[in-house]
Amino acid sequence: MDNTPKSSASPLETVNAEIAKTARIARRDTDDITLIAVSKTQGPDKISPLLAEGHRVFGENRVQEAQEKWPALKQDYPDAQLHLIGQLQSNKAEDAVELFDCIHSLDRPSLLKALAKAMDKTGKRVPCFIQVNIGDEDQKGGCPIGELPAFIEQARSAGVPVAGLMCIPPAGIEPAPFFAFLAKLAEDNGLEGLSMGMSSDYPVAIMLGATHIRVGTALFGERG
Repeated sequence: MDNTPKSSASPLETVNAEIAKTARIARRDTDDITLIAVSKTQGPDKISPLLAEGHRVFGENRVQEAQEKWPALKQDYPDAQLHLIGQLQSNKAEDAVELFDCIHSLDRPSLLKALAKAMDKTGKRVPCFIQVNIGDEDQKGGCPIGELPAFIEQARSAGVPVAGLMCIPPAGIEPAPFFAFLAKLAEDNGLEGLSMGMSSDYPVAIMLGATHIRVGTALFGERG
């Protein structure tokens, strides 16, 4: 009987192992899948251990919260990348362009106009995912599906780089059909990036083509 103590994997190691396993099943390269550690509401004491483990891509929901936390963290880890995954107010567009490396919540013409103006002013072109209201939910942000082709064209014409599409499926419903639909919309519009999948369903998202998964709870635990 082997009594050798088994080493316990960190949450980051566990998630990365699941990503690798799912990618093998889907016959995908893990290098094509970006893990965004959703650090919203987490303090530097929770974020620093992941940085120390070597993880570099993080997601924040609010511009102001990111402004308060990340300048100090980036002094020690200047190669850390920040993705804005929450809804963005147009009046925060310039702050977002200055701070973030990618924006996942471009969803309406007024925000597009503000981002284009901010990118022209700063000279920084930030890749943006267009958030799609994939479940046609009144209470959720996102570009209506029927307006998506025109909105993509507007973004390209404005000089805003379109990295792909993003969605948050309706709660309490099997997400796979929504992920598959987003993948079809991206393909139909000549886009490769797919920001979809969270702690509860990221393996399903990877199977259906996700290039960016947004994982918080599986890495940081339940928020208090």
